[in-house]
Amino acid sequence: MTASGDQVREVALALPGVRELFEWDMPTFRVRGKLFLTLPEGETSMAVKCPIVDRDELVLAEPEKFWIAPHEAGGAWVRVRLAVLDDAGELSAIVLDSWRLAASRQLLQEYDETGSDAR
Repeated sequence: MTASGDQVREVALALPGVRELFEWDMPTFRVRGKLFLTLPEGETSMAVKCPIVDRDELVLAEPEKFWIAPHEAGGAWVRVRLAVLDDAGELSAIVLDSWRLAASRQLLQEYDETGSDAR
């Protein structure tokens, strides 16, 4: 699967509380003000929140898909090459995981209870 920036955008904007902004010369996505995803490199990759331990395991297991940008090495972020994602389900799961790391407890609870858009 070769995912596009538009597909990432569609998945991200379907989640509750998400807004797209243009910062640092790229599209960025925030959930109620908290950054959880960016589309750098001309929208050929995405940067997502990811616990450092998990991030390091992902990079070791699938270096063709995941990598760490030098300026993000100290933070809980990982880059994902859109061209090598397995399918739309993997794209959705990665975006949702990142959103969950930034969303408030209340928003997570509303989302989990209703499965609907609790904007």
